[in-house]
Amino acid sequence: METAKSTKAAGGRKGGDRKKSIPKSVKAGLQFPVGRIARFLKRGRYAQRTGTGAPVYMAAVLEYLAAEVLELAGNAARDNKKKTINPRHVQLAVRNDEELGKLLQGVTIASGGVLPNINPILLPKKAVGSEDKAPSKPKSPKKASKPKSPKKAAV
Repeated sequence: METAKSTKAAGGRKGGDRKKSIPKSVKAGLQFPVGRIARFLKRGRYAQRTGTGAPVYMAAVLEYLAAEVLELAGNAARDNKKKTINPRHVQLAVRNDEELGKLLQGVTIASGGVLPNINPILLPKKAVGSEDKAPSKPKSPKKASKPKSPKKAAV
């Protein structure tokens, strides 16, 4: 008996050269790894089934958030005349932005410090009398320093 060699490989694929695979991240035009996120979603057992669009959408959201934080932290670094972003710059960026601050409300950034803030109660108070009156002409130093002598009443 002759055994004929089939031209098909295992699984019904034709033998020969394979096309170069294109990563899903490149297809979606993203930098974040879509395939890795898909694997984590499956292994995490967050749901019985995971759609094909879920990891793409999640990668796009994560990439947007990372770009937003990095842009704001870069601005904070430039404001402090530094070329390197450090945790302090990330902290300033997140806490000064309303939406990111709300998203990362319960998050502690290591070595981030706190926002500079002085309670208004601790600041020196303004003079009470000067607020009500209109500003008067300043007296000359000589007149201000002389004590006024009381005038005697004529009897």
